[in-house]
Amino acid sequence: MANQVENNTKLGIFVLSGLMVLMIAFYMIGKNHTLFGNNFNLKVRFANLNGLTEGSNVMFAGLQAGTVKNIQLINDTSIEVTLLIDDKIKDFVRKNALASIGTDGLMGNKVVNIVPVNQPMGKVENGDMLMAKKAVNMDQMLQTLSKTNSNVADISEGLKTTVLSINKSSVMGILNDKNIGSSLSSSLKNINKATLNANQITASINEMMLQAKSGKGTLGILLTDTATAENLREAIAKIRMAGDNVNHMTSDLNKMVLDINHNLTSGKGTLNTLLRDTTIAKNLKASMDNIQKGTDAFNQDMEALKHNFLFSGYFKKLEKQQAKDKK
Repeated sequence: MANQVENNTKLGIFVLSGLMVLMIAFYMIGKNHTLFGNNFNLKVRFANLNGLTEGSNVMFAGLQAGTVKNIQLINDTSIEVTLLIDDKIKDFVRKNALASIGTDGLMGNKVVNIVPVNQPMGKVENGDMLMAKKAVNMDQMLQTLSKTNSNVADISEGLKTTVLSINKSSVMGILNDKNIGSSLSSSLKNINKATLNANQITASINEMMLQAKSGKGTLGILLTDTATAENLREAIAKIRMAGDNVNHMTSDLNKMVLDINHNLTSGKGTLNTLLRDTTIAKNLKASMDNIQKGTDAFNQDMEALKHNFLFSGYFKKLEKQQAKDKK
């Protein structure tokens, strides 16, 4: 009886030991610990873990490299994470590699991603501290996306209002007018024609300038011919001289008019005497009357000579000759 109890006790202890080993094995497998193999530790300090926990996977270049061994709060801005890394990838991790917190898939568990840097650096050793790369916070991304959606909605509403205003404006009526197309086509043709004319004018001006530079054409002769230039210079000098003479004559006339005006106002001078002396005026009038009378008498004498038989033939011949000349 005692042997049976002892055997049952041994069997129970063996079964419990097996169960404990099996549970520990399951735990280690669940935490992605390597049961048989060498591991080494790396450390990283983050400002925010974003939900990272102990036992989370560690990825290197997209491959399973280890697990998160320990998380320790250093201060209010720094959290130290100890990574348990498989010794097989030790030769591939450099001291300048960057560690960041990511997500396994779109909405999966948090993982630590170790990203190599394309710069030469030595291999990591056990206990080395890796540089941390700022993680992208999903909440911040969602907040930014929400704000972006709100802005897009505001822009869409503004565009809608603008489009409705344009549809109601006279601009759409102009655009929908079928006659606008023909008018625009005609205007474009006129603009094209004007452009061609302007190009032709420009070409003509360029040709004229080239001819002028080479001494050809009227403009070239005027610019390059020394004789023509000398003649132009002489002509300009004569025009200037004529202008000076005109200025002198004008000055002399002004002076003479001022002298006459002064003589008239002061009662001096011959012209004043002729205009204001009544005796001279009477004499001049009498002289004019005598001249008129003498002219009348002379006309009468000439008329009498026409009827005189000695001179009648001459005057008749003269009248015939005048009539012939008129014909």
